[in-house]
Amino acid sequence: MTMEPSEVPRQPTPANATMFQAFEWYIPADQKHWLRLRDAVAGLHATGIDNMWIPPACKGSNQQGNGYDIYDLYDLGEFDQKGGVSTKWGTKEDLVQLVQRANEVGAGIYFDAVLNQKAGADRTEQCRVIEVDPNDRTKAITDPYSIEGWLGFDFPGRGGRYSTLTYHWYHFSGADYNNANGKTAIYRILGDGKDWSRFVDKEKGNYDYLMFADLDYTHPEVEADVKAWVEWLYSQVPIKGIRFDAIKHYSEEFLQSLVEHLDDSLGPGWFLVGEFWQDSLDAMTTYIRNMQHKFSLFDAPLVYNFSSISNTENADLTKVFEGTLVGAAPVNAGVLRQI
Repeated sequence: MTMEPSEVPRQPTPANATMFQAFEWYIPADQKHWLRLRDAVAGLHATGIDNMWIPPACKGSNQQGNGYDIYDLYDLGEFDQKGGVSTKWGTKEDLVQLVQRANEVGAGIYFDAVLNQKAGADRTEQCRVIEVDPNDRTKAITDPYSIEGWLGFDFPGRGGRYSTLTYHWYHFSGADYNNANGKTAIYRILGDGKDWSRFVDKEKGNYDYLMFADLDYTHPEVEADVKAWVEWLYSQVPIKGIRFDAIKHYSEEFLQSLVEHLDDSLGPGWFLVGEFWQDSLDAMTTYIRNMQHKFSLFDAPLVYNFSSISNTENADLTKVFEGTLVGAAPVNAGVLRQI
């Protein structure tokens, strides 16, 4: 028996919550940001901030990086790696204090998860590649040959604590530098069954490769390690949600599986939002549908509408929501406001 739309049980629309981006790109690398936020979170919550989106807290390739140059998921500022113990933002102990204080005052912390790539490898490894056209990554522009890529990640400062997996060339699908001759290009790594992911944005033919060493989520060790990391992360810092970086560049199929894993292992109710910078409403609503509506996206078309209106005389504000995610799927729309 098919139910009419009016008969389908509907969940109440959740109350809107305010998410505050608690960082910007040019914050000084003084390793004190977690402590500043710890001291500010009560006042922010009192003014109406429900949740704080914090910057990537995992160890980057150096202490000045913002964390998108991610080196080790399992180092939150605990181990002496890549120039020191602390990240740009502070130590793991500082981060724990921030999250504890936020939970005390009723504010949520949203963790910025950078899962597309790794940077700052410990050593080079030889692998077979082909160069691809930067504007159409489905097109090879060389025959296969070997390069010396920065693709060996040993995490010596951590010494196998929390995760024993070390990363090698076969855990990646692409790289951008050949240390043997200093050439920068987009290299697709070759191997049995290896290719760009089919479940990524089709810009540039296939937009799997973005930067650094590009993770291959068809490799079972990569998938298992990242799923284990999410459980470990919650055991260390009880966050309320995750902002996923650069999701149009890695496997949508993997991310679907990760969301299911979150529900199964840690329970439902997470706030999950992705950076899917795309002006196609159809592409965005399809992505949300594929995620079974458990996922939000930042409303890029709405940003473009506001930009257009701000540069137009006699703008019609009644049309600002046309073609936007707020108009099509408001529960799954994250609205960005810059002040």
